[in-house]
Amino acid sequence: MQIGRNQKMRKSKKFDQLVKNAAGRIVPTIVNGQQMVPYMGIGKYKPTGRKAAPMISSCADYPPDGNKVVPSLKEALIRCGLNDGMTISTHHHFRNGDLLANQIFDIAKELGVKNLVWFPSASFPCHEYLIKYLEDGTINRIEGSMNGPLGKFTSEGKMKGLGVLRSHGGRYQAVQDGEVHIDIAVIAAPTADAFGNANGVHGTAACGLLGFALADSQYADKVVVVTDNLVPFPCIPWQIHGNYVDYTVVIDKIGIPEKIVSGTTEITKSPDRLYIAELTARFCDEAGLIYDGFSFQAGAGGTALSIGIYFADILRDRKWKARFARGGSNKYLVSMLEEGLTDYILDGQTFDLDGVRSMRDYPNHVNTSPFTSYNYHGKGNFASLVDIAILGATEVDVHFNANVVTHSDGYLLHGIGGWQNCLFSKCTILPVPLFRDRLPVLRDEVTTLCGPGELIDVIVTERGIAINPLRKDLIAKMKGSSLPIKTIRQLKKEAEDICGKPDNPGFLDEVVAIVKWVDGTVLDAIWRVDK
Repeated sequence: MQIGRNQKMRKSKKFDQLVKNAAGRIVPTIVNGQQMVPYMGIGKYKPTGRKAAPMISSCADYPPDGNKVVPSLKEALIRCGLNDGMTISTHHHFRNGDLLANQIFDIAKELGVKNLVWFPSASFPCHEYLIKYLEDGTINRIEGSMNGPLGKFTSEGKMKGLGVLRSHGGRYQAVQDGEVHIDIAVIAAPTADAFGNANGVHGTAACGLLGFALADSQYADKVVVVTDNLVPFPCIPWQIHGNYVDYTVVIDKIGIPEKIVSGTTEITKSPDRLYIAELTARFCDEAGLIYDGFSFQAGAGGTALSIGIYFADILRDRKWKARFARGGSNKYLVSMLEEGLTDYILDGQTFDLDGVRSMRDYPNHVNTSPFTSYNYHGKGNFASLVDIAILGATEVDVHFNANVVTHSDGYLLHGIGGWQNCLFSKCTILPVPLFRDRLPVLRDEVTTLCGPGELIDVIVTERGIAINPLRKDLIAKMKGSSLPIKTIRQLKKEAEDICGKPDNPGFLDEVVAIVKWVDGTVLDAIWRVDK
């Protein structure tokens, strides 16, 4: 099956060593001075060697009474040896309510530190504040999602270093494999004790779990836990273990609660999106994907939530239950757990206040991490155990390749999240509108390749359903179905008959970022937008 587009070999202003990878994409072989492995195909790259390891520590260097509290974040960073060129990591469980990441780089600027690498598990619009530090050289580059204003800044070629985008599992893999070495991890914790044990289920800034900070705590040279809710030892549950932590800092406020999680997460009210959700659920039912004991993962978007409601109705009517639902958790998954429609929620991040409460109160609402859920360089992970994964996309092409990080104008405005990792489920379904803002979602070739089409099984739109020709089993099951089964090229033509065929975006010959695959190889390059 053809994967990717047959790009012309072009010369980048920053890179002379460009090659065509197994997906047909032109990618650099050296990124930020580091040798890269081009994408080789699904399951083709097999790593060797041993995992990375942190420096050996000694209890003799830490207070015997367990009190690791220092007076300020600045003092903690100085004690950690903050210096030019270091990699500083943060996590994104606070989303757009994060107040900590910006403070870290304020301190770096004050201390005159330069060329830092920011390694967040994700960024949000609140981090637009950091553009001034990207401009003045305090921060050299971001290795993590570059959402909103940071994505626009990067796409226009303004970042000094090259951006690196990884999935959530790819981030853990990169740290575990030694591809990324974290010098200082700063972990925001809604609740912590003086020893550094921390969790996200208590405190005014409760965000649910802290799983995206797990690799940071395990592998970083120095680890700082920052909280606004210091409790006596022991902080239970301890999602972050104090044995990994060097310093604890108490500040007045680490996050804005109403921006960390929304009070509610709502299903879509759009008739088209509701119809897409209905078609998706009906397809899953007719194809035999829903059964007593099945498992599923759906995001927190309005369409995905609506599909979950349909799943719950089917389970309730037939007196079935799901064995587990993978989260992002929300009030709808929580209601399924409380009603007995699923045995477990295996949660990767918590999207609303009901999810926070449920994780705190229900033992079957389980805190997971990218290691257990998504890390491709492990002895298996949860992603391949999921029966149905419901995902989104900004673009899909006629070969079922999909894009989630750039829009059709070429601008980098999203992160990968766990999206790539979820493609390894038993059936991956992308419910997408046929067009957005009168631009077709289905294209000849995606602008940026984030997921190879051989892993994407079904596309559901308001005008029909396309099954990947590789899934002969699903095609056979749906033979004679009353559902509007079409080819992907038929759906693409319908979109173009309505909207016309859009022009491809214009790019300059300069790579501004790369997209990693889940195994650490380079899947695609993102080129500077020609404004």
